[in-house]
Formats: sequence, C-alpha cells, structure tokens
Amino acid sequence: MLDFRSLSLDELKDYVTAVGEKEFRARQIFSWIHKGAETFEEMTDLPHALREKLKKDGYLNNMEVAAKQRSKSDGTVKYLMALKDGNLIECVLMRYAYGNSLCISTQVGCNFGCRFCASTIGGKKRDLTAGEMLGQLLKVQRDVNCKINHVVLMGIGEPLDNFENVLKFLRIVNHPAGVNLGMRRITLSTCGLVPEIKRLADLNLQITLAVSLHAPNDRIRRQIMPVARKYGLEELLDACRYYISKTNRRITFEYALIDGVNDADRHAAELAQKLKGMLCHINLIPVNKISGRNYVKASRDRIESFKNILIASGIETTVRRELGTDIDAACGQLRSSHLWRLAPLHEP
Repeated sequence: MLDFRSLSLDELKDYVTAVGEKEFRARQIFSWIHKGAETFEEMTDLPHALREKLKKDGYLNNMEVAAKQRSKSDGTVKYLMALKDGNLIECVLMRYAYGNSLCISTQVGCNFGCRFCASTIGGKKRDLTAGEMLGQLLKVQRDVNCKINHVVLMGIGEPLDNFENVLKFLRIVNHPAGVNLGMRRITLSTCGLVPEIKRLADLNLQITLAVSLHAPNDRIRRQIMPVARKYGLEELLDACRYYISKTNRRITFEYALIDGVNDADRHAAELAQKLKGMLCHINLIPVNKISGRNYVKASRDRIESFKNILIASGIETTVRRELGTDIDAACGQLRSSHLWRLAPLHEP
C-alpha cells in the first residue's frame, strides 16, 4: 500500500491521473496531507469515490505516539513514535524564543557507533522513508496544535547514510504547496561522511550543515567515533571547506565535551588551530549521561575555559542550552530505556 506522506506533488499527479482523476486533485490531496490530515474522510473537498479509492490504495497516518515525556523545567517534549511495522523512533520538540524546533530521526537505530550516543546501541534496523520523517513533524504539530518553525535532522540515525530519502523529505517539506518550511530553517547533522558531504554541497540546498567533530585530532576522534577510522580529520575538514565554497554557508561543528577525554585547554587550542580561517561556528555540548556508557560531561569551569580559548582565537563559539534534563531527552535515550525495560508503553 502507498504511504501517501512519502509522495511528492508530482508523484501524486501521476497517481491521480492513473486512477482517472483530474490533475488538480493531486494538489488538494497534497495540501490536506501537509495540514496534518490522518484520515481520508478529513479531505472534504474530494469526491467520495476518490476518498474510497485512496483508502483502498494506501494510508496517511504512518505512526502513533507510543510514549511521551514533558519537561517540567522548560517544556521540552520527547516523543517515542511507533511505526506501522512496530519499530520505534524518537523526536523532540524544543521551545525557544524564536519558535518551535523539532529534532527528528532519519533511521531506526544507527550503525556508526559514536560512544557517547544512545541511539547507536543495537545498530541500525532500517532507513526511514521521506513520509516517516514528515510524519514526525505532522504528528507533533497535531499533538501540540502549534506550528513547527525549525526542523533539525539530529535524532536517531545518520541522515547522510539515508541520502535519497532525506533529500526527498527536504524537498517535500520545503514545497510551497505543503508545509513550506524554508531550507534555511532546516539543520542536517552528520558524523562526517565525506563523499556525501561533497554530494550535498553540489546540491546547494541552503540548509545548515552541522558536523559532529567532538575531537581536535584523529587519535581522540577514533577513540569515540568509529567513522574517524574511515575518514580522517583532515579529509573531513577538506570536505567541509568544499561545502563552504559551494554554498557560501557557515558550518556548525558540534563538540561534545567529555570529562578527561577531549575537554582540556590544549584540546581547545589544537581545535582552534585546525579550524583557523574557516567560515564556521562551534557548538559546545555538555555530553549527556547514557546508560551503558561510561562518559561523564565536563565540569562547568572546563566548559567555560574551553569556550573562552576558542573565542580568543577568533572562532565563534556557543554552549548548547541544556533542555529536557529531567526527562530522557538525549538522542536515543527514551527508545533505549523502553527496549531495555520491555515494559508497556505509557504517557507519564
């Protein structure tokens, strides 16, 4: 059966003409999908016969909220979504002064094994479709009855390891007849897949690229990020420079500060030297405590010292605001805790 959320407007046009309907019906269906319709009965301007045909050929709602946690301190909401095949993914709604940001998943699990990330535990099960990425946004908008202003592809999975489906999602969610989310309001995070970064650069989509760096040299990076064994730091930074040259867009480097591993002043100085002259911004992340991992976040003094060294070197640096600290807000935590407990899902 067709997952209608995965269809582009052109694919919907092909579908409606194939079933003997006028092409304009495709735009009506596309509009209803992006308004968050979950049943064909909600598409009240479509003929009854067409709605029945749609129901026979496919579905709209491709996931359900299996569990939800809401932070009492900042309003962050963590969702555990159950897909139609029973797999579980996560997304996180974060509220900022500039609007509502949704962090979405792009895969069920992840194969890249970053040591500080809960979503890699158990490896990758499968890629998400474009419709399953869109479904997270539509489901959350419907649940909280508010518009999502920004989307971050930084949840479970490696987006560039699911390149074609992610690209299709970006184009669907950006379409003016649908959600119409501007590319500049979308951030894509990668652990550093060099060929795909260059491929993305050539598309010049004007999204924000966030690269998970987390170390100033190959020795440390290989220790905490297995992908560094395939793509060395200089090769990765060359790909980033290529991305900047093709898009004229600033790259964000994500750097999770881990106590005693990558948080010393000498690491900050080394990192500053490596990034000197690049159009970039560093986002320092106090690493989250993950069950089954032995990393501890750096102290507040260490974080401030690290930041100040980078700023003094002329590199724009911020410390990520810690949201949802009273819930399982870190990537993969809620899914992992449920899989480990094997308890019935519930909404606290």
